[in-house]
Amino acid sequence: MFKSKRMIKTIFIMLLFPLYAFSTSLIEKYPSYEYVFSEFGVDESYIYDHDFEEFVLHNEKKITLFYERSMKRGDALLPMIRDNLMDDGLSDLFIYISMVESGFSPAIISVKKAVGLWQFMPATAKHYNLSVCNSFDERCDPVSSTNAAIEYLRKLHTQFGRWYLAVMAYNCGEGRLEKAIKKANSDELHVLIDNDAKYLPLETREYIKKILLVAMIGESETLDFEPKSSMDLNNIMQVEVLGGTKLNQLAKLIGMKASALLNLNKQFKKGLVPKEKKLYKIMIPEDKMVHFYMQYELPEEKKMIKPHLLSHYVKLGETPQSIAKQYHTSSEEIKTVNHLYDDMLELDKLLLIPVSEKLFEKVSN
Repeated sequence: MFKSKRMIKTIFIMLLFPLYAFSTSLIEKYPSYEYVFSEFGVDESYIYDHDFEEFVLHNEKKITLFYERSMKRGDALLPMIRDNLMDDGLSDLFIYISMVESGFSPAIISVKKAVGLWQFMPATAKHYNLSVCNSFDERCDPVSSTNAAIEYLRKLHTQFGRWYLAVMAYNCGEGRLEKAIKKANSDELHVLIDNDAKYLPLETREYIKKILLVAMIGESETLDFEPKSSMDLNNIMQVEVLGGTKLNQLAKLIGMKASALLNLNKQFKKGLVPKEKKLYKIMIPEDKMVHFYMQYELPEEKKMIKPHLLSHYVKLGETPQSIAKQYHTSSEEIKTVNHLYDDMLELDKLLLIPVSEKLFEKVSN
């Protein structure tokens, strides 16, 4: 009898040991897990959750490949997404929500007809002031859709109180999550996504696990979200163009490949800026800003802007007035060229400064 009990105990330990060993290897392989879990409001003990361990075991290789492909595809967009998230007080790790949603493809369409980096359905897009029409789909605009996603995630966090709940509601909807919490009588992560209880759809149960895993992969590589491709050594900037502008002609004007400019602005169908509004914002690489302002002028700018441009990075305490004084120009010209609507300037932001030909030649020589 004693031998039988000892044998059962031995077998139990043998069965348990592989899972314990795998948890330990997860911690060693992904030391970033504590930081990742903290940013999503997940308890650190979830690293030992059996369902999560099983998910990692069966999906790690596939998700690592997905991560690598997504990073290459979204290379030029990552700094903008990160900066917008952080400027609004959200964790830059929420960039992985966009990665899981779209693989960083700005114009991707799901089988459910969700579109863009953040996969907005038409009704949700319109609720967050994203235009969706035959000629113009703002869900494909990386800047506008990112700002809308930030607003939506904030709303979900206010509603549910925890970031991992906001993330799951982003996937399955507020109503579906509310029903799951009520049925489970709990809002704890391991309870809501238990694979036996099935309070939430399989898609949502795996969605949050995939985001946590891809974030662990990325953060363990000390990801800095800086672009690495040869074409996009600079950040992406927004400029305004007239309604009716053809992007292939604009690309030629500023010395870009038409395909590169179209890829950055897939919100404009057929590469044509619609005529419904006078002005639209488009995205161009930062290193094309000077070309743009030298070659493309809005009608109201032609009378007032000096003919030459210099680049200037904003320093601490600077204002349009102080910069204008430095370059013997006017603050209004600086604000017009850079589409500034007030005197507030961001530290290290690139500004284009309109200057006289005499000053331009002096600085250039």
